[in-house]
Amino acid sequence: MSRQVYIFRSPERFLAGTIGQPGEREFYVQAVEGTRVISVACEKQQVAILADRLGLLIAEVGKRFGAVPGEVGGKVQLEGTLATPVDAEFRVGTMGLAWDGAGSQVIVELLALTDEEVGEDVVLEDREDAPDALRVFLTLAEAQDFAKHAQSVVAAGRPPCPLCGNPLDPSGHICPRLNGYHRGARA
Repeated sequence: MSRQVYIFRSPERFLAGTIGQPGEREFYVQAVEGTRVISVACEKQQVAILADRLGLLIAEVGKRFGAVPGEVGGKVQLEGTLATPVDAEFRVGTMGLAWDGAGSQVIVELLALTDEEVGEDVVLEDREDAPDALRVFLTLAEAQDFAKHAQSVVAAGRPPCPLCGNPLDPSGHICPRLNGYHRGARA
């Protein structure tokens, strides 16, 4: 089977979203351009890391090149709900970010999970032996807006336990700070 690289140079929508209730949510990143919709499944932590790293990349681009996000966000819709039905093309394993100075764009690449370790030399390369990929081009403002929305999606889950920081279920949880005793949600 040949490698699939889904490239979105001018997406209409690019967002992180979830399906399910807090504690049982499945996380996705989705790109939409016209009738083409590509969704990839990922972990909550991957969405959080992607948002964090985009913020760091934007800050670094500002320091090195003086480029800053515009006052107004880009034309890409970065919030809302996922287009349904959500059929993931693959589960994300490796993520990569790059700055294209010539085009003044941030490049987000999400690579499929594989059994073999994927080196950084494979990210943003179109080698046939590399895993499937979703590659999206964004302005700095769009990348910044995506990061903010992705952080809010991650934060919308279960509240953390004030003692240990682990997620609290509606019925509470077994708290390691209480030596394994059950901590109720309202306590």
